[in-house]
Amino acid sequence: DRERADFQRTLDQLRDRFGAGIAPLELPIGEENGFKGIADLLTDRAYLYTNGAPQETDIPDEMEDLEHRTHDSLIEGIVVGDDDLLERYLEGDIPNFDELEHALHDGIASATVFPVIVGSATREIGIDRLADFLVEIGPSPLDRPAVVTGAGQEVEVAAESSDKPLAFVFKTIADPYVGQISLFRVLSGTIRPDDHLVNARSGVDERLHGLLMVRGKDQEPTSELVAGDIGAVAKLSSTATGDTLAPKGTPVVAPPIEAPRPTLSVAIVPRTQADEDKLAPALHRLQDEDPSLVVERNEETHQTLLWGTGETHLQITQEKLGRKFGASVDTEDVRVPYRETVTGAAKGVEGKHKKQTGGHGQFGVCVIDLEPLPRGTGFEFANHVVGGAISRSYIPAVQKGIEETMSSGGVFGYPVVDIKVTLTDGKEHSVDSSEMAFKVAGRLAFQAAMSQSGPVILEPISRLEVTVPVTQQGDVMGDLNSRRGRMQGTEADGTGESTIVALVPTSEIQRYAIDLRSLTGGRGRFRAEHDHYDVLPTHLVDGVKRDVHHPD
Repeated sequence: DRERADFQRTLDQLRDRFGAGIAPLELPIGEENGFKGIADLLTDRAYLYTNGAPQETDIPDEMEDLEHRTHDSLIEGIVVGDDDLLERYLEGDIPNFDELEHALHDGIASATVFPVIVGSATREIGIDRLADFLVEIGPSPLDRPAVVTGAGQEVEVAAESSDKPLAFVFKTIADPYVGQISLFRVLSGTIRPDDHLVNARSGVDERLHGLLMVRGKDQEPTSELVAGDIGAVAKLSSTATGDTLAPKGTPVVAPPIEAPRPTLSVAIVPRTQADEDKLAPALHRLQDEDPSLVVERNEETHQTLLWGTGETHLQITQEKLGRKFGASVDTEDVRVPYRETVTGAAKGVEGKHKKQTGGHGQFGVCVIDLEPLPRGTGFEFANHVVGGAISRSYIPAVQKGIEETMSSGGVFGYPVVDIKVTLTDGKEHSVDSSEMAFKVAGRLAFQAAMSQSGPVILEPISRLEVTVPVTQQGDVMGDLNSRRGRMQGTEADGTGESTIVALVPTSEIQRYAIDLRSLTGGRGRFRAEHDHYDVLPTHLVDGVKRDVHHPD
């Protein structure tokens, strides 16, 4: 029912992409805002919907020709997965309804037939048929034995109720009243209340106190769950999403569900002290519930980052924090972890700390050389003091003062990396010198040397892999160029999609998940990971300097 929806165009695109196995089981009656019902191609009957309730009727006259043509195409799509039926069909023998339904079932199970059905969730058209379709024609657990790993070997486990009980936890719900609720699928055997199963990952013996059937928002107690069933149990203290529960002495593991990679982040800040106290345990419970959610504490920017798969995912998570756990948060922009280094060297730079306040004073003088190191090297400190100009006990204090200044920020206020400092000379006083005095002297010498050595800002560069339809490759590459991206290559996968690899400044792709969705109409996806640091162009330095000194 979406504006500009076109069933035939979509069907043609599916056939171009997936080939002859595409099998439209239904046709829409009306399109866009006029969508009101479904024509069933297997039974040649129509179903018109009013407020979610279907009324069976004949195929509309104006659709009969289209329905007959599509019906023939449907039969071809179904029989292509069954050699016997295909041979009969080519000889002019049309399979009956039961044969077609059986072939459709087998074709779906073997992934040779791809059914296409229509509907609208918001207008409640065809959703009842979708549910019936999944039950009647979709693969049964008996058709698809689970594959588990034990003793380094993969083993098929048939969904037999008489076998040993085996369950896979596929979702966790963090309930503020009941606690943790684990949803699981019974892979084999029969599970009853108070059964004991061992968590194959943690080795903990878990007692399944009360079994539940979850139906929407309702939870109904049940006396048993058999192979193929989906159920729930509360208060499994050592079980998380993706865990396998097996009988004692049978350490088998079902393959975990791979969570989508997070692509968008926001920085979250608790609104009040009370919210801050609740935030850490609330985030921990939400991560148990949603493995695709990642919480990261960035020590360079002093921000708590919440990573999700998109804007809606993050908004729902923030709403859950307040509604379910009473931890209200605000969001702020994610700061980019810039760093500093130098491009030149400074020789013989002195740092002197002298203070007299009555009694013992403070006195320390150190002389250092500063030079750049290759990118990614870090920090090196060398002691070349000769003749005892500085006592050996004070030299670590000079190094500590320099390291603390590097971490708190250089000329531009960002952590300093990839430099070598050589302590060459200094002076001390027999009474007034102390570790604190030389620590301050080291800091002063380092700050002076930094300003003389051509300081520059380093920005993080991400390696970005963007997969989009070939028709949108040019638009995406143009957009990446506008973000100062450097193209590394493109590769077509033969299915109408192309993968673009580029090195892009991290600051330019902070909200790329939203921008790419807008640019490609939701048809693009990407992966980004940190690659290296590079010098920030001079013309951008002023813009960064204005946001250097954060309150924290």
